[in-house]
Amino acid sequence: MTINSPPRILLAEDEEAMRTYLERALEKAGYEVESVDRGTEALPLLEKGEFDLLLSDIVMPEMDGIELAQRCAEVSPRTKVMFITGFAAVSLRASREQPHAKVLSKPFHLRDLVLEVERVFEDQREASL
Repeated sequence: MTINSPPRILLAEDEEAMRTYLERALEKAGYEVESVDRGTEALPLLEKGEFDLLLSDIVMPEMDGIELAQRCAEVSPRTKVMFITGFAAVSLRASREQPHAKVLSKPFHLRDLVLEVERVFEDQREASL
């Protein structure tokens, strides 16, 4: 994240309506968002791009969000991770396997999502001081 540019978010969400909804809300809040519909599409973007946050659904085809987060830690270790899920049991697994990642359970209000994303970036700014 450079001084003048907005934070960059990579959104991985397989449900098209939810992906569009989240992308619009985050862009409206001032973030630069790139979105994909599966983890296997997100990985090459993480390898070549600088993203400040990976916002990923956990349950997706081909590569789930937890595996994507593990790969993200390898190829883009400075990228923060935040999960969204509609499955409580999956949320527990994510918390166990990615303890530093925030997990937001569906359904959630867009305001809550934006607040949590802002919190992630605030924590990141404080840690870099």
